[in-house]
Amino acid sequence: MNGLKVAAVQMDAVLGKPEANWETAEALVAGAASAGARVVVLPELFATGYRLDEDYGRYAETVPGPTTARLEAWCAGHKLEVVVGTVIEESSERGQAAARGAPRITAVAVGRDGLLGAYGKMNLWDRERLYFEPGSGPVVCSTPVGPIGLLICYDLGFPEMARSLALLGADIVCAPAAFGAPRLYAWDLSTRSRALENGFFIIAANRVGQEKDSVFAGHSRIVAPDGGILAEIPLGAGAATAELNLEAIATQRAALPYLRDLRPEYLPSARAKAIR
Repeated sequence: MNGLKVAAVQMDAVLGKPEANWETAEALVAGAASAGARVVVLPELFATGYRLDEDYGRYAETVPGPTTARLEAWCAGHKLEVVVGTVIEESSERGQAAARGAPRITAVAVGRDGLLGAYGKMNLWDRERLYFEPGSGPVVCSTPVGPIGLLICYDLGFPEMARSLALLGADIVCAPAAFGAPRLYAWDLSTRSRALENGFFIIAANRVGQEKDSVFAGHSRIVAPDGGILAEIPLGAGAATAELNLEAIATQRAALPYLRDLRPEYLPSARAKAIR
């Protein structure tokens, strides 16, 4: 499918005020949908705020659960194919979180018929490791617009993560984030590098504003398979939107055949088996 319009929503959030944040997010999603977007990505922990620290557990929920149900309703109401958001997922039998009873930061891809896939953040930044358990592996979701991989914020700094998604078939990677302003240079380089190295699109939605001593970098963007920035919103609330020509994936992968020429012996055995 070519000519796919997508959006990366950028917003501030009120810490610990979910209803106010949902209202802000829906207005921005509605605007992106009115502009023709069919896939929308929201920032990391957009509904609760990011720096809840010791209070994270108060906002934990199941997946699927209240957030996925609300995003499903948005898809139906705004004629969207996929909305990607993040939740604080309560401990369950899934993954490592059950060991300590700690929650996870989980990205959910939701369509009109419900949950399409969920990914628990594997690479925890700084104080996150005090409150969360990591997820258990890469996730690529089958969606009405094609295979979508999920990363969250700090994951973008780990080339292995993005490469795993490419080997599992992702054409688009959605990356909700609460990336800090002091590391804007890393956001700029990592979003473009991961797209170029793997020949896929990245929709990276970041926070703005400040919570406690955390200042967020903004610069939500949509990146092409050649590493070029198709759309970006530097600061403030809004949405970066772009139309994706999905044929550019094959074109770029032929021009720079990193995936074709990847030597399996340099990969963990599970990944090597996946590409043979």
